[in-house]
Amino acid sequence: MLDLTYDVPAPKVIAGAKHDWELVIGLEVHAQVATKAKLFSGASTQFGAEPNSNVAFVDAGMPGMLPVINEGCVEQAVRTGLGLKAEINLTSAFDRKNYFYPDLPQGYQISQLYHPIVGEGEVLVEMGDGTARKVRIERIHLEQDAGKSIHDMDPHMSFVDLNRTGVALMEIVSRPDIRGPEEAAAYVGKLRQILRYLGTCDGNMQNGNLRADVNVSVCRPGDYEKYQETQDFSHLGTRCEIKNMNSMRFIQAAIDVEARRQIALIEDGREVVQETRLYDPDKNETRSMRSKEEAHDYRYFPDPDLLPLEIEQAWVDDIAASLPELPDAKKARFISDFGLSDYDASVLTAEVANAQYFEKVAEGRDGKLAANWVINELFGRLKKEDHTIEQSPVSAEQLGELIGLIKSGDISGKIAKEVFEICFTSGRNPAEIVETEGMKQVTDTGAIEAAVDEIIAANPAQVEKAKANPKLAGWFVGQVMKATGGKANPAVVNQLVSAKLGL
Repeated sequence: MLDLTYDVPAPKVIAGAKHDWELVIGLEVHAQVATKAKLFSGASTQFGAEPNSNVAFVDAGMPGMLPVINEGCVEQAVRTGLGLKAEINLTSAFDRKNYFYPDLPQGYQISQLYHPIVGEGEVLVEMGDGTARKVRIERIHLEQDAGKSIHDMDPHMSFVDLNRTGVALMEIVSRPDIRGPEEAAAYVGKLRQILRYLGTCDGNMQNGNLRADVNVSVCRPGDYEKYQETQDFSHLGTRCEIKNMNSMRFIQAAIDVEARRQIALIEDGREVVQETRLYDPDKNETRSMRSKEEAHDYRYFPDPDLLPLEIEQAWVDDIAASLPELPDAKKARFISDFGLSDYDASVLTAEVANAQYFEKVAEGRDGKLAANWVINELFGRLKKEDHTIEQSPVSAEQLGELIGLIKSGDISGKIAKEVFEICFTSGRNPAEIVETEGMKQVTDTGAIEAAVDEIIAANPAQVEKAKANPKLAGWFVGQVMKATGGKANPAVVNQLVSAKLGL
């Protein structure tokens, strides 16, 4: 990947009633930091605990309680910044963002508006069609999550669960570089992949551990290029923010429906109002949530309980030295070292565990054959059983052993599939299955030749047809394989059939 050249994808164009329009998208991704304790307290971050059981006094906004920074959260933010090739700010600071929510006990959120811990970075987003978009990261800052209001447990009252209150989030803010719904989903997917490789966020969107606010605007063709030249945002049109998206499919649908709503307004002579909106997947529409606040609406000011956060370059360097091989580099290595296609390398590096499994299988073996078996046979079977790679009944060592048996000629590809099935359901080792079940491939030329002679002698009419049309020789190969229970070496059978028939 690192050595390959990619074209930039064309922007998404939507035809309005009067004009063509292009999309401009920026995302604010909120990633829950993978730590056992919250950002400013020792309360647990365990998901699924009893409501209000993971709450420290400072999380609940009790008088006199002071926040204490969790160094692990800071380290994970730095680690994320380094993984996104971003600038690490050795000095950062926390601010109070003041607003009321019933599940925000303090009455303010501790965040980083003016001095974030991570500065500008980038993410390369591949689209799977030979194109890729480089999306610039504007900043990453640390902040607290709010709690959760529950409205469906009582017809007259709402309940509040403060377990998430104070959980550390990394808000990863992109520039408006994304030009279509598919790109937006691919960007979130790539970001999730990198975070999981780094171990800084588990990326679980169902639990709300990774969610996105999507900013959408539309402009006429050519206006985006004017923005690039001048950095004047007025060329991009008025944006609306779609809040709390936690599904790749919904992100795409919400962007499309919101863009069409804005186009209809503009072409009807009305204005797009900058606001925060929600996406309703049942009705496939966005609806207004509140007017879009600006920084002054939140009355930001430095948090008086927290000193500026100062970190040392040597500490940052130590974290950088511990970074794992990241997806793009791993993909490039798989293509180079194992001779894999771009597609196969992408599939195998999509998840850390998948890549690790494949490398164990392919070590010292045919990389392409290993990739074929991991992707087609193993992944296909796991999907059918709804298993993850960690739940695979076939270990990497066992699959590697199976591939070794194929390459040595002990079993054919067809027999290998039977062996794989037995291994998957029983956990037995492939070599032991082949030996005890009598599945070893017949390579004895004499035995195979006898079977070929017998089939030819019994089918004189078919012999004449094959001599007239050599493509029909495959019928004899099939009959010999059937007669030998599929154990004959296919290459030897083909050679003997061709020789006997004089082809």
